[in-house]
Order: sequence, then C-alpha cells, then structure tokens
Amino acid sequence: MNFDLSDEQQVLGGLAQQIFGDLSTIERITELQTRDGFDATLWSELAKAGLLGLCVAEEHGGLAMHMVELSLVLEQQGRYIAQVPLWSSSIAAMTVAEFASQELQNQVLPGVCAGTTILSTALANFGANDSMNPSVEAIDVIETKEGGIRLIGSKPAVPYAQHAHYVVVSAKRANGSIVLALVDTDARGVTITPVEGSDRQPQANMEIDVVVPTSHVISGLTSDGREALRWMHEHSLVALCAIQLGVAQGSIAITAEHVKTRHQFGKPLSAQQAVAVRAADAYITTEAMRVTTLNAAWQLAEGFDARQDVLVAMYWATEGGHSVVLAGQHLHGGVGADISYPVHRFFLWGIQISTQLGGASQHLARLGKLIASK
Repeated sequence: MNFDLSDEQQVLGGLAQQIFGDLSTIERITELQTRDGFDATLWSELAKAGLLGLCVAEEHGGLAMHMVELSLVLEQQGRYIAQVPLWSSSIAAMTVAEFASQELQNQVLPGVCAGTTILSTALANFGANDSMNPSVEAIDVIETKEGGIRLIGSKPAVPYAQHAHYVVVSAKRANGSIVLALVDTDARGVTITPVEGSDRQPQANMEIDVVVPTSHVISGLTSDGREALRWMHEHSLVALCAIQLGVAQGSIAITAEHVKTRHQFGKPLSAQQAVAVRAADAYITTEAMRVTTLNAAWQLAEGFDARQDVLVAMYWATEGGHSVVLAGQHLHGGVGADISYPVHRFFLWGIQISTQLGGASQHLARLGKLIASK
C-alpha cells in the first residue's frame, strides 16, 4: 500500500477540516447538548459540500469515492467532536448502494446526498452483543399479496435513531439465515426511545414489530444475507476507528496547547521530561492508529479480505485511543476534572468508541485465531 495521500484526498481532508473547524466549536457543541444534540446546520453544510454522498454513485448525486476518503472525513469529525450522524448514515448508504435493489437505491440515496434523508445502522444487540448474531427475529410473510418480512425484537443504542428516517436493521430467521432490511422509523410498530450515551451524542433504543415490504429488504430476501451484514459491520468498525483517530488528534492538540501555556515553578509544563515523554507517546500512538486505520480502509475499498487488517486497526483504536485520551486528561491535572473545560469531551468520545469497538484483548485473541487458521 502507498500511504501517501493523493492530491484529491488531501483536498478532501482539508475541506472537511475547514467545515468542521468553522462550525463545530466547543461553544456550539455545548449549546446543542442543551437541545436535541443534532447539528442540523453543520449537516446542511456537509450536504452542500457533497460529503454526505461521498461513497454514493454519481447517478444519485454522490461523489463515487471509497472507504479511504470517508475515513479522512470522519477523522476530521472526530477531531472536532462534531454532533452529526456521519458515520452511521454513510455506512448505511454504502450498504444500500452495495446490496439493495436499484429501485430502493433510487428512492433513498438522492435524499441522503442532499441531506434530506438521514440513515442509521442498528448493529448492536441486547444480551451477548454479537453483531453477526442479531437479536431481532425475522419471519417471512407469505399470507399477503405484497409479502415481506416481519421483524420482531429490540435494538439498543442506535446512533441518531430519533433523527433518522430509515434504519438498516439486521435480523435472524429461525433457520439461522440473516436478513438486512431498511426500516422506516415512522412505520407503525416502530418505537423510538431516546437514551443518553457516554459521549452525549443522540442515540435511541428501538422496539420493532413491523412488516418490512420486500422492496425494502436489502439482502436476505431469498438467500442468506450474512455476507452483507459482515460487509456492513466491517465498514462500520473502520469508520469508528477513523473517528477515534480524529478524537486522539483533537485530544493531543488541546493538551499540547495546555502544557505549553501552563506554568509551574516558573516553567511551562512542557519543559518537564515526564510530560514531554507522555505527550510524545500519545503522538506516536496516534500515528500508529492512522496507519492501521487507513490500511484497513484501503483493503476494504479494494475488495480484499480485510478481516485481519480490521482487527489490527480495532486494536490500535481501542487500546491506543484509550491511552491517548487518558493521557490528555492526566496532563491537564486538576483542569481536566473541570467539565466546563473541553478536554473531557475528547475523553468521553474516546471511551465510548473503545466500548463500541470492544476489548483490545478480544481483538488480539480473534486476530491470533485468524492467523493460526491460515
């Protein structure tokens, strides 16, 4: 892999940095969290810049780019802890574009690119949280002329579900086969209950007892949609890794400014060797996160078997991301305990993403098994 970014990719990253940097200020985030938490103004600007349809075909109004480019944009979202459903809506749109019928693509994707249709993904499950073993039950409906699939069950902590128009829901038939369906959040039988997460972004639990028409089944209508679910899951994981990379960058930036300007015993904190070494470790860890995340994104974009690369990226995003935001808190000393100071927001995002990705030791165990099986 060539780790140098193309001119187009660098321009894209710069554009994203400018938009997020201008609009997602700490003051703006604080204000949003007193309301519904969704930055509709920023979402509109991202749509105008074409970033909501980044990985959608041009025929639907998108830019026809791939996972590396999306990762570069998500990195900037994490850097400015922006309150928008970019990763969940983008991954859902990519899944629709990859597996859904042309009719469903024509119905949904133009609105996604324009910013008028918000999507989300329901990958988490109650109980043993295995994304490849959905807790929602799928039952084929054959007694009506229209047919369809009935989904019964619950999904926890769906990102921005209270703002989404559709959610990609995974479900399992009694025979073990998987169904991916696009569920209308306004449909009868869908109940959305907002909950508060650690990172204070909007999310909600979904209670589902709804018949999804055949036109809205993305994969698994007449076969097993397991590979489609795996595809969506892997892309979601790398998207979270990209956001975590940006969170780590944001934490380092605000910490570096603090230790340069905060004086103790007549000298800046940065002059102390222990502080400098801790900050340097955080920087090196962040660069490891960058390399592994972009490698996994590139492997997915090229259609390779990326299971091993995704696990490596997840390990660094989980273990490394946790260590970087923790260092940011520690190097701020007592200031880090003041929630009116913004560094704690990076800490909360970093811990939340680490939790979503899963334990680092689990990633290493799975990676070891995968390598041993080859």
